[in-house]
Amino acid sequence: MKVKEILDFLNGIAPMETAEHYDNVGLLVGNPEADVNGILVSLDCFDEVIDRAEDLGANLIVTHHPIIFNPLKSVLNDSLVYKLVSKNISVISMHTNLDVAEGGVNDVLCNAIGLYDVKTIAAHDGFLVRIGELDGAEDPYFFAKHLKEVLGGTVKFVAGNRDIKTVMVCSGSGSGFTFDAIANGVDAYVTAEVKHSHFIAAADAGLSLFDAGHFNTEDVIVGSLTRDIAGAFPEIDVNECHFSKIESI
Repeated sequence: MKVKEILDFLNGIAPMETAEHYDNVGLLVGNPEADVNGILVSLDCFDEVIDRAEDLGANLIVTHHPIIFNPLKSVLNDSLVYKLVSKNISVISMHTNLDVAEGGVNDVLCNAIGLYDVKTIAAHDGFLVRIGELDGAEDPYFFAKHLKEVLGGTVKFVAGNRDIKTVMVCSGSGSGFTFDAIANGVDAYVTAEVKHSHFIAAADAGLSLFDAGHFNTEDVIVGSLTRDIAGAFPEIDVNECHFSKIESI
């Protein structure tokens, strides 16, 4: 099995051309003709992830966040890219294309939260987000505890002026879609990296707004993607890694 065959499979799940214009997705490090000995799936690629891949004998890492996002001006011996190349480890990154894909990050997040009748809508800039329904109406404080239980980490929020039934979801950094949530008349919006001013705007509009953390709203895809790859390539050892550099006290 070649790296390019894994790339083709992933492109079928989340076509590269659907990524945002600013994004950098696909095979970002490595040789498409290299034989794949094992695969490690992770949200990010850090030193610890590379070490884990090496321990497992995996020479392909599949990430959500691109290992190369901004143009490189140098590749020195203490850089992640140098380390990957020197160890003959390839990296495929599936970012905003995986966010918007059917069965991608946003859909898996909706499933984790427990939403039904999920629909895809276009936000003001064309980015695809999701709106779904809870099985029953929930108090905002109870819903915040629910998010913490199912996603882990910490949850910051403002409580709206009503119980929650209809929820808009955007994994990762989705603060900019707060006014889309207000315009769509949902009861709650779940995302991450919410600006203070957007919390205030949501509160003024009666919207419950939840910041459940960038890592926690996106790491849900790692297990799902691992299972998809393992199912398609049963002859390859596929493992998942849930590692974050971010800590809180």
